[in-house]
Amino acid sequence: MTDRRTLISLACALLGALGAARAHAQLRIEITSGVTDPIPIAIVPFARSVPGDGGLDVAAIVQRDLEGSGRFRAMARADMIETPSRAADVVVPDWRTGRNDYIVVGRVAPAAAGAVQIEVELVNLVNGQRIAGQRLVATPGSLREAAHRVSDLVYEKVLGVPGAFATRIAYVAVGGQPPRQTYTLIVADADGEGARTIAESPLPLMSPAWSTDGEWLAYVSFESRASAIWLQQVRTGERRRLIARAGINGSPAFSPDDKRLAITLSTSSGNLDVYLISLADGALTRVTSDPAIDTEAVFSPDGRSLYFTSDRAGSPQIYRADAVENAVAKRVTFTGSYNARARLSPDGKQLAMVTLAGGAYRVAVQDLASGVVRQLSKGPLDESPSFAPNGAMLIYAGRERGRGVLATVSIDGLTTQRLKADQGEVREPVWGPQRPKMQ
Repeated sequence: MTDRRTLISLACALLGALGAARAHAQLRIEITSGVTDPIPIAIVPFARSVPGDGGLDVAAIVQRDLEGSGRFRAMARADMIETPSRAADVVVPDWRTGRNDYIVVGRVAPAAAGAVQIEVELVNLVNGQRIAGQRLVATPGSLREAAHRVSDLVYEKVLGVPGAFATRIAYVAVGGQPPRQTYTLIVADADGEGARTIAESPLPLMSPAWSTDGEWLAYVSFESRASAIWLQQVRTGERRRLIARAGINGSPAFSPDDKRLAITLSTSSGNLDVYLISLADGALTRVTSDPAIDTEAVFSPDGRSLYFTSDRAGSPQIYRADAVENAVAKRVTFTGSYNARARLSPDGKQLAMVTLAGGAYRVAVQDLASGVVRQLSKGPLDESPSFAPNGAMLIYAGRERGRGVLATVSIDGLTTQRLKADQGEVREPVWGPQRPKMQ
């Protein structure tokens, strides 16, 4: 699976075999592995004095987030002998008896103009100190996001790493059977809830990419029976066709300033090269001019470099080049005969990729300073890795019993989740950026 024909197929997905769940299908999270000694925590049901929350159990969402991370073990509600809603009411020795290291308490109350106010406090039960507090005001429609932000607060204060529960993912879904399939581009919360259709077509949709401000998605559509790259605003649904040259138009990736896309275009001879396209006026800059296949480019966090897949050394490997016309490329990967689909961590220190190992395609991470490669996934055909905005997790696509599923894995490889659709298949996930702070 390392010849040029296969590389074109994988990089540009011309056959469109990119399944996923139907737009109304729900993703279910299954924890497949966690740390051996998760942190014990009590998440007390929040006190409620407002019907505006629609009965949403904020504490239950926080508990599901934290347990789903594989880093925490939550106390069962049935074992709680009391339900304090303020840190001042927590009787530390009682909760320490339950072998908890931390406790989360909170309350939900009405706010102005029909909004809902959440107040939450985190107490370290080892020393009895209140170590965090937060007040959020949300509309009933954004209450689930507020609950995820509570999870982010707890995760960061306990582990020292920003959480990514309040983020979103985009992925491609396919329902039905050939020849009557429906391709759907979906945006959902990071836990799979709140799925919303962004675009739908009887012909393939693929390669979604988030803008760095989270306002836009770029993607490839075959709705006109030929590939074209589209831009679509997530909030309003406004969309426009950016480029649709004869041949291949693929692999869009936003620059850090959201002013350009790195894309793959075919030349008149059919060869693939990396280009930059201005979102303001459509002006093109050709970055690579090599007889090899150059594709799947992404920007470095500072926007000065591009990392892309090329077979110029005889097999697919990852290269780096300046984001300028006719750039000189430098090879980055040297371990193994196949490395493709580069993705950079937010700090630019780690390179995620798809690598061939033992006859299987796996997700791996290479430390760019040392060159050390660590394999993270274990499936037979894992692909499309994408970093969470905190850099601590990756989401990717895999196969289970012949169906496409999504999965997440921590960068240290200790915790994994699987997100399966209740029907159909899911593929090509991409993790969105951090969302603007709530009030």
